Order: sequence, then C-alpha cells, then structure tokens
Amino acid sequence: MKSADVLADSLGREREIVHAILDGITPEQLTARLDPDANTVAWLVWHLARIQDSLVASVSGAEEVYTSQGWAGRFGLPFAADATGYGFTTDDVGAVDASAETLGGYFDAVQDSTLQFVATQTDAGLDRIIDRRWDPPVTAGARLVSVLEDVYQHLGQAAYVKGILQRRVVAPVTTPTTGSRAANVVTPIPAAVASRGPAVSVLG
Repeated sequence: MKSADVLADSLGREREIVHAILDGITPEQLTARLDPDANTVAWLVWHLARIQDSLVASVSGAEEVYTSQGWAGRFGLPFAADATGYGFTTDDVGAVDASAETLGGYFDAVQDSTLQFVATQTDAGLDRIIDRRWDPPVTAGARLVSVLEDVYQHLGQAAYVKGILQRRVVAPVTTPTTGSRAANVVTPIPAAVASRGPAVSVLG
C-alpha cells in the first residue's frame, strides 16, 4: 500500500462518522450547548469541514470548496468567507446555525475534493515541502496528517456531545426553598440507561 493509499483510506473513513453524527439529530441538538461556552455539534462539524477544506487547498493550490462551490452563500454565516473557526469567540460559535443537510452536504463536497487530490499524489509529491516556517519544514504529507489529527479529534467531540444530548433526562424539579418548578433541569442519567453503553457508536 502506497502512502497516498493510506491517507485516502484514513480520510475516507471520516464520511461515515460525520453522517452517523448528523443522522437523526434535531435542529435543537445541533445548536445545543452542554454549558454556556461549550462547542455545539453544528460548529464542530462546520469547523472540521472548514479546516480540511482550507488545509487541503493550501497543499493542492486549488480554491477552497467553500467558495468555489457556493457553500459560503448556502451557510449564510456572519463571517468572512475564509473563516475556519480558529479564534472564534463563544458568541461566534453560537452563530453557526445550519441544518444537518447543509453540514453533511458541505462535508461531502470537501471529502470528494480531498480524495480526488490525494489520489493524484506520489510519495515524492507528498515529500514536497510546502511550509518552511517550521522546523522541520512541513511537507504535503505532514499537512494532510495534520488534517486527519484535527478532524478526528472534532469528530469524537461531536459524537460525544450528541450522545450526551440524546441521553440526558430533562424534567421539571421542585425547588426545596420555594416549591416552584424549574424547567429544563438535567437530572442524573439512571444507572439502567448508563449501562447500555454509548448512545452514539460511530467508531465501531
């Protein structure tokens, strides 16, 4: 197996995980936060797709799919077209609101473009130095490995957030001091539920 084949196989597995995360998720769950500053599933999927798109374009020399195929307009987000999510504030993260269809469609377009490029690469091409600002200088192959590292971290985070949101039990609770009922208080997950294993099992 050649280096490009290994990269293609590793990158190609991302698609199944992305769609497993997006399958069955509600619009409310896409933008829900586990705490006031937590990343949402929508932001995580958008961000990981933007990172892959941006970094692969920096290696291939092609225009990013986000702009070349009109995805920036379809998302309609209040950011510059070259924004990837790096340096975002908590308010910026909350502003990423998109449907599962749009998120999945954009990722698929990025994935198709990525795999088409990787299929053209030889070992010599992957050894090509593309960034001398680092020591050692960054090769095309190393940059693609960085894509894998970043994307898989965020895929795990998104799967975890979805699992928590689908397993949490929300119920009104009577406060001991006032007797008033507070809505949307998360109660502990019952042991019988917790013993069932992850609600989202995408790595199998």
